[in-house]
Amino acid sequence: MFRNREIQLFSLVMAGISLVAATAAAFISQSAVVVVLSTAFLLIACSLLFTRWRYREIARLSQYLRKINTGNYSLDIRDNQEGELSILKNDIYKVTLMLTEQSKLWQQEKLRLTDVIADISHQLKTPLTSMLVMADLLSDSKLPEAKRSEFTHKIVLQLERIDWLVSSLLKLSKIDAGTAVFKKELVRVPELLEKAIEPLLIPMDIKEQSISLKGEESVSFIGDLKWSQEAFINILKNCVEHTPAGGSIDVSYTENALFTEIVIADNGSGIPKEDLPYIFKRFYKGKNAGDDSVGIGLAMAHSIISSQNGIIEVKSQEGEGTKFTIKFYKQII
Repeated sequence: MFRNREIQLFSLVMAGISLVAATAAAFISQSAVVVVLSTAFLLIACSLLFTRWRYREIARLSQYLRKINTGNYSLDIRDNQEGELSILKNDIYKVTLMLTEQSKLWQQEKLRLTDVIADISHQLKTPLTSMLVMADLLSDSKLPEAKRSEFTHKIVLQLERIDWLVSSLLKLSKIDAGTAVFKKELVRVPELLEKAIEPLLIPMDIKEQSISLKGEESVSFIGDLKWSQEAFINILKNCVEHTPAGGSIDVSYTENALFTEIVIADNGSGIPKEDLPYIFKRFYKGKNAGDDSVGIGLAMAHSIISSQNGIIEVKSQEGEGTKFTIKFYKQII
């Protein structure tokens, strides 16, 4: 404690004041000198004892902080008494609680990242293995030209699948990290649906599927057209894949004072009841999922819609079809 220059200066000042007071008291009487010196001694002693107590409390706080630094967040230093040290203890405890929550979140994030990496590895392993086998077969000079052309086409398809997977994962990573920039512009729903349906016209034509749009031309919401288009392509693609040949997809959209609602319904195979709670989970593949399904399209659609003040719900009955309901809520001040 006495190594502190502030304490040294404080002690010297107090001693100086006491000597001056004792000198002044000497002109009065010897008894006055004794009273002044005794009072000064008691005051200095009390000040030093109080300072020593504060040093001990600060030392305990330092020890507490060192334990927190080692990852021990279970300590409780709360103090319900009044005083600046009590306030400091309570503030430090609040910071400790925040660190505890952050530590839990980081741990969960590490586990989630581990699972995602494992899922990505699993998704890439199959096409890579397939391409390695076909590349090995292509090296055979006696391979018939028809087979060579077939293997080359299959390798191209697998590469396109990997490219789509990596691209989708990068988009999802941007959304998760909060670095994806979503514009706040007027998105007209008829225009959005037209752009989302366009890439699916060929597979729909092959399966002889029909699609109907019902709604007012003025229906709109505030969001990002390109990101929203990505979401609706994935939702509609899911409907196309699970609707049989000759099936139909009905899209309706309305707007009110609270939200803009878009309903997409098909008469396809439907989603099993046990799969419904997990269809927006990344890499989840339900019982009716196709062999080429990765389980990332609906997860991306959910993330994009949620990032634009929206929600997506699904209702389905096996053998009867699936209905997606998307709502974009308006910001009311």
